[in-house]
Amino acid sequence: MTAPAGAGGPAVVLVGPPGAGKSTVGRLLADRLGVAYRDTDADIEAAAGKAIPDIFVDDGEPHFRSLERAAVAAALHGHEGVLSLGGGAVMDDGTRALLRGRAVVFLDVSLHDAVHRVGLDAPRPLLAVNPRQRWRELMEQRRPLYTEVARAVVATEGRDPQAVADAVLEALELKDA
Repeated sequence: MTAPAGAGGPAVVLVGPPGAGKSTVGRLLADRLGVAYRDTDADIEAAAGKAIPDIFVDDGEPHFRSLERAAVAAALHGHEGVLSLGGGAVMDDGTRALLRGRAVVFLDVSLHDAVHRVGLDAPRPLLAVNPRQRWRELMEQRRPLYTEVARAVVATEGRDPQAVADAVLEALELKDA
C-alpha cells in the first residue's frame, strides 16, 4: 500500500492529546503506506538541542510555542509521509489554518487510557501538577480545535495500535478494499 501520489504535503497528519498514540500509530501508518514518519516534537527538540520539558523550564511556554509553529509549518510543507503533531499545536490559529483541507485525523483518547499510556510521572510540562485534572482542562480547551482541523475522528479506547491504524486508513479511505 502506498500513500496518495502528489498529495502536496503529508499523507496523514495525526493530532490529539498526550497518550492518544500519535507516535505509535504514526509509525505503523508510515510502515503500511511505505512513507517516512515525522514527529514535530522531535523536530523541536533537535532544533533547540534539548528536551521539550527543558525548553519549557529554561525558555518558557511562549518560546516553545514559537518553535512549535515553525516546526509544524516546515513539516507541512516539506514532508510527504505521516506526521504527528504535539498535543498543543492546534492552539495556534495559524497552524489550524495550515491544517485546513489536509488529511488530519484526531486520535481521541479517554483520560483512563491516556493515563495508562503515558503515566502520571512522564515528563510532560503541562501535566506536571495535578495531571488528571490538568489533562481534563486541556481537553476541554483543545477538543473543539482537534475536531475543527480533523477530516476524521478515530476513537482509540479499547483498540490496540494496529486497530487504530486500520481505523485511520479506513476513515481516510486509504485502506485497500
